[in-house]
Amino acid sequence: MKILFDENMPYAKEFFSDICGKNTQIQGFSGRELNALQLADADVLLVRSITQVNQALLQNNHQLSFVGTATIGTDHIDLPYLAKRNIAFHSAPGCNAISVAEYVISSLVVLAERYLLDITKLSVGIVGAGNTGSRVFEKLTALGISPKICDPLLEESEHDNRDFVSLDDVLSCDIISLHVPKVVEGKYPTYHLLNESRLSKLNDGQILINACRGEVIDNQALLRLKKSGHGLKLVLDVWEGEPEILTSLVEHTEIATAHIAGYSLEGKSRGTEMLYQALCQQLGKVPILQLSHLLPKASIANIDIVETVDQSLVNKLVKIVYDVRRDDAIFRQQLASEGFDNLRKNYPVRREFSSVKVTLLSSAFSDVPHRLGFSISS
Repeated sequence: MKILFDENMPYAKEFFSDICGKNTQIQGFSGRELNALQLADADVLLVRSITQVNQALLQNNHQLSFVGTATIGTDHIDLPYLAKRNIAFHSAPGCNAISVAEYVISSLVVLAERYLLDITKLSVGIVGAGNTGSRVFEKLTALGISPKICDPLLEESEHDNRDFVSLDDVLSCDIISLHVPKVVEGKYPTYHLLNESRLSKLNDGQILINACRGEVIDNQALLRLKKSGHGLKLVLDVWEGEPEILTSLVEHTEIATAHIAGYSLEGKSRGTEMLYQALCQQLGKVPILQLSHLLPKASIANIDIVETVDQSLVNKLVKIVYDVRRDDAIFRQQLASEGFDNLRKNYPVRREFSSVKVTLLSSAFSDVPHRLGFSISS
């Protein structure tokens, strides 16, 4: 069995090398450079979001039996074509949801300190209440915030009893965080969901965070809005036209990054693990490896808290594990010289809150660190 995997998938060799014993061949590739000739004799293809899996890519291959994407989104996969060829497909829903949620929390902590904001007194709206939006909701709730959520698809579902609001209600909040897939057609398209008309209705005091798909916001309309002097504060991790993005928009952002919100080591590695489990199931094999066997100890693994847990201390905790200003600085300083894809490929190791064990030595008990996702020492 020959397995091709995106070289940006952590622990792919460890998970897949022995899945068929000595008969397993495993080979990495550059996600945006994979071509039909490279794929001609592969049995398994494992990709990330930058590889377009379609008829053109698979035209020389007649033995492929499994395609997996180590991502939540599937807009880069021609699903009808795979179904037509009877090729099994698996994605990794929720694999990096925690990572994206922690990106949002870090961004809000940074902006709160930059502008002396008490985010617990601001209204927050979340567009998209799937895996990622739900994790954002949970972490914001841990901070004492009661976010509003908009998701018409889930609202129509008989299995989701959460309280939903309209898109207009969410877009009137002080903070707006976007967590929807790219959907071009259908009842609820998200392509240019925030178009010129909707953007024009936002006010100067709002914060807009996009950590889902760049095309959800009309970037040209957003640039025109900012050039007009609008005070909307922007946190952009995703951009239209990646990797050839609208670079003139960068200077109008508070925080700008290279589509790395979901790039924690745990987030990326969970995607690999989920595809490993799916392939094992297809082959009738029992999964042997677990991600916990492979993850290294965090560089800061233990923190003792001797003070009362308040907003200031929570901010410190968040930034100890992940300070988004590092990624913003890398993006601004290296985008022109390194390019968008290289910034993603060479992204520094980042850990999630759960990699750090917090011991509360203060007499004032607080469950905030645990609810945010930190491990708590008993």
